[in-house]
Amino acid sequence: MPDVDLDDQWAVADAFLAAARDGDFEALVAVLDPDVVVRSDGGAARPELMSLVRGAQAVAAQAMSFRRFADTSTRVLVNGLPGGVAWSPDGSPFAVVALTVRGRKIVAIDILADPDRLARLDLTEVAG
Repeated sequence: MPDVDLDDQWAVADAFLAAARDGDFEALVAVLDPDVVVRSDGGAARPELMSLVRGAQAVAAQAMSFRRFADTSTRVLVNGLPGGVAWSPDGSPFAVVALTVRGRKIVAIDILADPDRLARLDLTEVAG
């Protein structure tokens, strides 16, 4: 169950995004629960993005490898959770990300990077 106060959740999400943008590994680890889990679904078009990653160090390392998307991301609620849309250079959505925050730490990150499923979402309201 995520934290109830959405403002507190956004503060953690924003800290995560800022750390990713800045390439600050230690700041990333600081906002992650030690047992954080990332689930990523790239679908058939991006099978290399199908993954399950556990642990703050591993998740922070993964976030560092995708930090170029932090610069172009748009904040958005994803099923009631703080998150965002990461945009490709051509303006198409690369991924939708949802962050579950509990106790002022990110405990789960869910990433949808399947272009077929992303194409079916209406993201015009949040286009960067």
